[in-house]
Amino acid sequence: MLPADPADPEDFDVTPDAMDRGQRARLIRKTRTGLGLSQAEFASRFHVPVGTLRDWEQARATAPNFAIAYVRVIGQHPDIVAKAVA
Repeated sequence: MLPADPADPEDFDVTPDAMDRGQRARLIRKTRTGLGLSQAEFASRFHVPVGTLRDWEQARATAPNFAIAYVRVIGQHPDIVAKAVA
Protein backbone atom coordinates (compact mmCIF):
# COMPACT_ATOMS: atom_id res chain seq x y z
CA MET A 1 0.00 0.00 0.00
CA LEU A 2 1.10 3.55 -0.73
CA PRO A 3 0.26 5.50 2.42
CA ALA A 4 -1.24 8.96 2.30
CA ASP A 5 1.10 11.92 2.58
CA PRO A 6 0.57 13.19 6.15
CA ALA A 7 1.42 16.72 4.99
CA ASP A 8 -1.43 16.67 2.46
CA PRO A 9 -4.88 16.64 4.12
CA GLU A 10 -6.54 15.68 0.81
CA ASP A 11 -4.26 12.70 0.09
CA PHE A 12 -5.38 9.12 0.77
CA ASP A 13 -3.95 5.59 0.99
CA VAL A 14 -3.73 3.71 -2.30
CA THR A 15 -3.79 -0.07 -2.52
CA PRO A 16 -1.67 -2.01 -5.04
CA ASP A 17 -4.87 -3.01 -6.89
CA ALA A 18 -5.91 0.63 -7.21
CA MET A 19 -2.45 1.58 -8.49
CA ASP A 20 -2.58 -1.19 -11.11
CA ARG A 21 -6.08 -0.14 -12.16
CA GLY A 22 -4.88 3.47 -12.49
CA GLN A 23 -1.89 2.49 -14.62
CA ARG A 24 -4.11 0.44 -16.92
CA ALA A 25 -6.57 3.34 -17.17
CA ARG A 26 -3.74 5.71 -18.10
CA LEU A 27 -2.43 3.36 -20.82
CA ILE A 28 -5.87 3.05 -22.41
CA ARG A 29 -6.61 6.78 -22.23
CA LYS A 30 -3.18 7.75 -23.60
CA THR A 31 -3.51 5.27 -26.46
CA ARG A 32 -6.94 6.61 -27.41
CA THR A 33 -6.00 10.27 -27.15
CA GLY A 34 -2.74 9.61 -28.97
CA LEU A 35 -4.81 8.40 -31.90
CA GLY A 36 -6.92 11.56 -31.68
CA LEU A 37 -10.13 9.61 -31.09
CA SER A 38 -13.04 10.30 -28.78
CA GLN A 39 -14.24 7.48 -26.56
CA ALA A 40 -17.16 6.86 -28.92
CA GLU A 41 -14.89 6.83 -31.99
CA PHE A 42 -12.36 4.49 -30.37
CA ALA A 43 -15.10 2.17 -29.13
CA SER A 44 -16.74 2.01 -32.54
CA ARG A 45 -13.52 1.60 -34.51
CA PHE A 46 -12.13 -1.18 -32.32
CA HIS A 47 -15.39 -2.86 -31.25
CA VAL A 48 -15.18 -2.13 -27.53
CA PRO A 49 -18.42 -1.21 -25.73
CA VAL A 50 -18.19 2.51 -25.00
CA GLY A 51 -19.41 2.03 -21.42
CA THR A 52 -16.69 -0.54 -20.81
CA LEU A 53 -14.06 1.76 -22.29
CA ARG A 54 -15.28 4.62 -20.12
CA ASP A 55 -15.16 2.44 -16.98
CA TRP A 56 -11.62 1.32 -17.80
CA GLU A 57 -10.41 4.85 -18.53
CA GLN A 58 -11.93 6.26 -15.36
CA ALA A 59 -10.54 3.32 -13.34
CA ARG A 60 -14.00 2.29 -12.17
CA ALA A 61 -13.20 -1.19 -13.46
CA THR A 62 -9.89 -2.93 -14.04
CA ALA A 63 -9.21 -3.69 -17.69
CA PRO A 64 -8.33 -7.40 -17.96
CA ASN A 65 -4.96 -8.53 -19.30
CA PHE A 66 -6.35 -9.41 -22.74
CA ALA A 67 -7.74 -5.87 -23.08
CA ILE A 68 -4.39 -4.33 -22.17
CA ALA A 69 -2.69 -6.51 -24.81
CA TYR A 70 -5.34 -5.45 -27.36
CA VAL A 71 -4.83 -1.77 -26.55
CA ARG A 72 -1.05 -2.14 -26.89
CA VAL A 73 -1.47 -3.68 -30.34
CA ILE A 74 -3.93 -0.92 -31.29
CA GLY A 75 -1.36 1.66 -30.19
CA GLN A 76 1.27 0.20 -32.49
CA HIS A 77 -0.91 -0.84 -35.46
CA PRO A 78 -4.24 1.01 -35.32
CA ASP A 79 -5.04 0.70 -39.03
CA ILE A 80 -4.28 -3.01 -39.17
CA VAL A 81 -6.42 -3.70 -36.10
CA ALA A 82 -9.30 -1.57 -37.41
CA LYS A 83 -9.16 -3.44 -40.72
CA ALA A 84 -9.01 -6.82 -38.97
CA VAL A 85 -12.11 -6.16 -36.88
CA ALA A 86 -14.13 -4.55 -39.67
